[in-house]
Amino acid sequence: QKAAQNLKPAVPIKFHISSRTDAGVHALCNSAHLDIQRAPGKPAFNVKQLIYSLNYHLKPEPIRILNAYRVTDSFHARFSALSRTYVYRLLMGCRHHSEIPVFEKDLCWAPMGGHLNVPAMEDAAQFLLGTHDFSTFRSLNSETPFQSPVRTILQADIRPSSGFLSHHYEHRGLEFWELKFRSRSFLYRQVRRMVGALVAVGQGKLKPHHIKELLEIKDSRAFPPNAMAPASGLFLKSVEY
Repeated sequence: QKAAQNLKPAVPIKFHISSRTDAGVHALCNSAHLDIQRAPGKPAFNVKQLIYSLNYHLKPEPIRILNAYRVTDSFHARFSALSRTYVYRLLMGCRHHSEIPVFEKDLCWAPMGGHLNVPAMEDAAQFLLGTHDFSTFRSLNSETPFQSPVRTILQADIRPSSGFLSHHYEHRGLEFWELKFRSRSFLYRQVRRMVGALVAVGQGKLKPHHIKELLEIKDSRAFPPNAMAPASGLFLKSVEY
């Protein structure tokens, strides 16, 4: 918003982002919309000018504008989204946090205790698909009383992945896995709770059917204590329109 304000618009910029993330969560891609009106007599920005100018003013920040599009007045970056896709990166095979590759620091979660039972996690993930009351899988915040806990999970996949420069430490027996979730929208910390519950299944602390039982309880206090996945492994991958 500050970068856009530096373009000297005729009226103050109103900036609307598609999704907010918790502190410590990353975004590979996000989207926003703004209305920018230039002073009388000045031509409207073209797409290239807008991208270049915004990125010039964003130099100190870990943000880059990748693309820009003209949209209709009825478009809204948040409410027009058809779905949002999140990816959670897990590192398996670490017996101690000191074994996490230095280039992966704060970019994944390495649950202690070595490898996880992935087939059990895949079975458990099937219970999350579809439309459910996800009350147990949300953290409470100021918006909770005004927000329906019903969400539809369109995708819940667990797949092998690669780490940054991973070919240099393949001999160490480390494995990267990605958990991908897609929905029109998510509740507060819902993805981190779903990941934490699936990891608990992978560790044998829960059985796959316990995920179904947690859904049916519909109470955030029933979520296993200390099971929520940390923010560092979570990435907003894309917003679909």
